Amino acid sequence: MLDTEALPRMSRAERVAALDAWLAGLLTEAVGGTPPPKARRGAPPPRTGTDGVALVAVGSLGRRELPPHGDLDLVLVHEGRPEIAAIADALWYPVWDAGLRLDHSVRSVAEAVAVASTDAKAGLGLLDARLVAGDAELAGRLRSATLASWRQHASRLLPQLRDLRRERASRLGELAFLLEPDLKEAYGGLREGQVLRAAAAAQVADEPSVEAEQAYDFLLDVRDELRARSGRAGDVLVRQEQRAVADALGLADEDVLLREVSLAGRRLAFVADETWRRVEAALVRRPRGRYRRVRREPLADGVVRQGDEVVLARDARPTADPGLVLRAAAAAARADLLLSPYTLKVLAVHSPPLPEPWPSEARWSFLRVLASGRSAVRVLEQLDQEGLLSRLLPEWDRVRSLPQRHPWHRFTVDRHLVEAAAAASELTRDVDRPDLLLIGALLHDIGKGYPGDHSVVGEPVAAEIATRMGFGPADVAVLGTLVRHHLLLPATATRRDIDDPATIERVADTIGRDASVLHLLHAIAQADGAATSTSAWSPWKAHLVAALVARVQGEIGGTVVEDPEPVLNPTEPQFTAQVAGASGAVTVGIEDVADGQQVTIGAPDRPGLLSTCAGVLALNQLDVRAAKTTVTDGWCTGVFAVRPRFGRAPVPEILADGVRAALDGTLPLAERLRQREADYREDGRSAPPRISWHNAEVSGLATGIVEVRAGDRAGLLYRLTAAIAGEGLDVTGARIETLGADAVDCFYVCNPSGSPVDPVQRERVDSALVAATRGGGAVPVGADTPS
Repeated sequence: MLDTEALPRMSRAERVAALDAWLAGLLTEAVGGTPPPKARRGAPPPRTGTDGVALVAVGSLGRRELPPHGDLDLVLVHEGRPEIAAIADALWYPVWDAGLRLDHSVRSVAEAVAVASTDAKAGLGLLDARLVAGDAELAGRLRSATLASWRQHASRLLPQLRDLRRERASRLGELAFLLEPDLKEAYGGLREGQVLRAAAAAQVADEPSVEAEQAYDFLLDVRDELRARSGRAGDVLVRQEQRAVADALGLADEDVLLREVSLAGRRLAFVADETWRRVEAALVRRPRGRYRRVRREPLADGVVRQGDEVVLARDARPTADPGLVLRAAAAAARADLLLSPYTLKVLAVHSPPLPEPWPSEARWSFLRVLASGRSAVRVLEQLDQEGLLSRLLPEWDRVRSLPQRHPWHRFTVDRHLVEAAAAASELTRDVDRPDLLLIGALLHDIGKGYPGDHSVVGEPVAAEIATRMGFGPADVAVLGTLVRHHLLLPATATRRDIDDPATIERVADTIGRDASVLHLLHAIAQADGAATSTSAWSPWKAHLVAALVARVQGEIGGTVVEDPEPVLNPTEPQFTAQVAGASGAVTVGIEDVADGQQVTIGAPDRPGLLSTCAGVLALNQLDVRAAKTTVTDGWCTGVFAVRPRFGRAPVPEILADGVRAALDGTLPLAERLRQREADYREDGRSAPPRISWHNAEVSGLATGIVEVRAGDRAGLLYRLTAAIAGEGLDVTGARIETLGADAVDCFYVCNPSGSPVDPVQRERVDSALVAATRGGGAVPVGADTPS
């Protein structure tokens, strides 16, 4: 007799063994107590005992995972037993009488396979079929036939499972970020592990990894303890049961439990996402086993696109290139792709640690990841799951999957920070320092991993991280201020009278009366609210904060545009070249500097010369970070700080010949750059550019300063300077900065006549610059054609 009251207190293995033994006895009694049909003349004698009948467990009992108060999923398989209905009745009724919930069916092998071939859920259950009692050969045939059918119909059944997964995710949310998660059905829950095995059974994916199996087993343990202590069948880890479950599992408290559940759910979701990408790729293979050769496209030094993922180039050296991790991540985020799993493993195993402070190239790559917006979220999750993010930011472990029990928060602390950085990427054109905005948004709640007021304790943590990243002391101080006071604006706007001069004065004094810091805090407040919830950042709250910012701005006063930095000057080059052309001689000198190379180009002055030089540099895959031009006695010297996109050092002879050909009109720069953009699929970002003009009192060489914030793309500097030159203005200096998906370019311009840039001319320049950021715009005289 089965002791049903003792079942919930048993271990999982004991519970399954007890039920197996009891069910085996029931089948024996059912078969023995059911008279066989009378033998027919000339027919073989009727089967007796368990010959031709098998009791098979599916679902959680089939997987030996039956939780307390779980349903029994049983299939009575038969062959040549006319009395099967009577046997079934004799089997099912004792189960019901015992008070157990039962999901049952009676099938022949053919009937079971027919159902499994059309219904993904039924097929998923039969993949777990396990003989409890009866005809082992019959049960073996059922399993073999089910597995063969599953593989045969995978192209139809697996999409059904994918759609069910998406529906569950939409309805129940992500297990990793829920305060009361459904351990079974939520995205990242137990159902993920079962579907992973189904994909492996279809031979379109590998078996689940050891880490995924460990995460799955932990969720099983949590569910068992939840049901045992609640005394009912339920898979939602409700708040009132979390303390008891944590105690039963030997965890410190309910927050630790929720954090471990989140980590397990994220691991399962991550593995499942990657598996489904493989599954979908396998389902669209070419017929007859023909495969189309996958094109490899370079994205960055040592990084290429292969199909729909990012992999390492054949000549990449991960063991000797500490910046490769971030460069690969930046390339993936920029292209809205993911790193391949193998590439992630190689980087995790072989990449050396970054030197401290970080090289500027590594810091730039990290900013490029953050500035990529929504695509950065998935790439950072990849780095996180492989332990690479914690290797870059050791403090990240303190906030990783840390729950936030405030009802406004949708995410754990770490995911909230990543979401805030993604939201901040949409605001980079609203602030003077997009790089500080992105890092400040990523670190604004880093203090929640430490005891105390997270704003106060987070300030020195953020400062330490910023110092390690290689920011200068002034920038480190600003980042510390952003973290310390990231709640200043929303708290003041909603709790104080913003029309009180004392309130405005207090805010201005708190931020050091720095307008740049004010706008950074405003952007971080918006990003923080967007990453929290609509309740945390309502239109009413946004309006109050904006009104407060306007009042503080009025108190502080306007900002001053500084000289372009760094100041570039011609130096004695290490490598030089000179070529003669119809338009005059062209000289090129190249010097290795700490942050790439400095290229000095000299040529007879003419309209659009800076644009021509920028175009040739872009065509040679050199990213321009800063530029400056000077003119002496009709000879123009342009100095460019560049970094090779693919690690190949610039060759002075090639650059000089390119500039010469462009000036002579034999090199169609605009056409070649359009082709380059098409080759690398750099479509830019859809957000409109921001163009602003400033007075140029700080420089006697310019009559105006025009700042352009736009989506970065190949040849952007060429098109911008071409657009300015096309409207009759000379560019006398430039500050060029590229932050992930955004370019922030500041040009010092003047009329050749020395007259001021009037409003009408500004409007024309604005229109030309907008067209240039979209890949259009007129080509000026001197850029592609001889004057």
